Amino acid sequence: MVLRKIYRNYLQNNLFMRLLLLFSMITVLTIISFSYFMYYSMSQAAINRELDIQKKALTNVNNYLGGKYDSAQSILFGLYRDSSLASGVSFMLQHPFQEYVQHGLEQYNLGGNSMWSDGLQYFKNQVEDNKDIRNLLLYSEDQQTLYALGQNGQMKFVPTNRARSYIPDVMALESKSVELPNIWVREAIGQWDPNLYAIRTPITDKLTLKTIGQQVVYFSTDGIWKILQNDKDELKGMILVLAPDGGVLFDSSNQYVGKLYPHMDQINAMYENGGSSQGDYVTKLTQSKGNFSTVSIIPRKELEATSKRIGSTILLISAICIFFAILIPFLVVMSVAKRTNQIIRFTRKVKQGDLSVRIPDVREDEIGQISRSFNEMIEELNLYIDRVYKANIKQKQTELTALQARVNPHFLYNTLEVIRMRAISQGAHDVGEMIYSLSALFRSFVQQKKIYTLKHELEACRLYLELFQIRYKDKFTYAIDWDRRLGSVRVMKMSLQPIIENYIVHGLRSESSDNELHIRVKQVEAFLHVQIEDNGNGISPQRLNELALFLQDEELEGESFGLRSINQRLKLLYGSEYGLKLHSEPGQGTTIDIWLPMDGGTEVDDV
Repeated sequence: MVLRKIYRNYLQNNLFMRLLLLFSMITVLTIISFSYFMYYSMSQAAINRELDIQKKALTNVNNYLGGKYDSAQSILFGLYRDSSLASGVSFMLQHPFQEYVQHGLEQYNLGGNSMWSDGLQYFKNQVEDNKDIRNLLLYSEDQQTLYALGQNGQMKFVPTNRARSYIPDVMALESKSVELPNIWVREAIGQWDPNLYAIRTPITDKLTLKTIGQQVVYFSTDGIWKILQNDKDELKGMILVLAPDGGVLFDSSNQYVGKLYPHMDQINAMYENGGSSQGDYVTKLTQSKGNFSTVSIIPRKELEATSKRIGSTILLISAICIFFAILIPFLVVMSVAKRTNQIIRFTRKVKQGDLSVRIPDVREDEIGQISRSFNEMIEELNLYIDRVYKANIKQKQTELTALQARVNPHFLYNTLEVIRMRAISQGAHDVGEMIYSLSALFRSFVQQKKIYTLKHELEACRLYLELFQIRYKDKFTYAIDWDRRLGSVRVMKMSLQPIIENYIVHGLRSESSDNELHIRVKQVEAFLHVQIEDNGNGISPQRLNELALFLQDEELEGESFGLRSINQRLKLLYGSEYGLKLHSEPGQGTTIDIWLPMDGGTEVDDV
């Protein structure tokens, strides 16, 4: 009910509000759809960017640890390349320490090189050259002895009898991977730094190719932190380095360092380069060297926080766009509606009869053109009403002036008919013809024809001329030349007869016997041209100029009708290009040209 009421009160009869509502709905839906698309695209791009950053960091860490694995192997490769050095280290790992010392002294006394001293110095140099090495351990399987070199260059000798230590059992396990330092080895050498990882490599006798011991290198994770330093501000979540058994060699969050990762089964089940674990984004890289894995874990909440920031920004921009997308069309539509309502209001005033109103809109757009057309229409309407009104008044004045005896026309016709019959019975045939012509002329004046044509007007002129031809007998002749096909053209009533009357009153020379009047009618393009020519007294130039001005003046009420009346009525009804033109010479005669429309002047029937 509420929606129906709102529609009925504000939308049903309001086109602009419906257009505004439709445009607003389309705009809002478009902006929302576009915003959602932008949010989805930018969120995915942000997630992919974060994952790319994590993957780049993982790749750097992976390559770094692979390089450390190679550096640990290269220590033994350098040992094997020097046969003397390799023999000394092999002797040290296969004999008791005292025998090795004694053997070294004997070699020194004989003038030879001390293999023990050279082997020890070789490993010391390796520790000094590689700042990431914290300890380098050599383990003898035959003697169950552990030699530990530290960064300070000192060596620590640790006996590891199987009955008293777990170190022999630990060293007996084969391992070619990067792993956590063993707790028993840590305890034996007193190394409890948690940020270490171990790379163990077997040592073989170069001659017998028998495994005689183990090399264990403890690397610090400080180098990994340096690798991640460039991307530290952009990294999210945590980066782990995992041993095959799940030991955490490195943890950027320091949460699992030195411990077993609790979700190792899920990590092992994942494919490399991507996956999901417990709703988190996980990226995994496996290094064949050392058999370790680097894993990036980004909690979904952290990526969603990035998406929320993007969503908030897009939402704010969308809200601003929607606001202006509705506000600007609303202002434009309201302006157009205001101007349209103004046109409607002025139209209603015209409907009520107020033809003086004008719409004050000067803009050049469509509504401004409608307003100007409205104003021009009102002006034309005023001119038309004024023209037809004045033409009707002048026509009535003409008819009243010409016919003072219109009160009882039937009485007049009957009386004239009795007089005519009496004249004929007494032999006065010319008097009878005059009475007949006068009676027919009066009848044509009095009768109201719905359509008045050129034929009717020329017949009235002929009847009028017949009266005076009878009166003046052989002193006056007339001729009417016209195309009978023009007889149906509609003309203004009494547009020619007053001109002929004017000639009879002012131009006819009663003392002359050669008075002539010619009426010629023809079509000239879109005009009906009537020319009335006589050989009467003519008009002097001064009088002709006065008549030219006289034709342009308004006719006063009660003034006699004539040339001016005809000229003004023609111009009022048909336009300024129609009317009368006079040409005259004193003693030669006068020519009057009347220009009428060929379309019959359909505006007024009885005028």
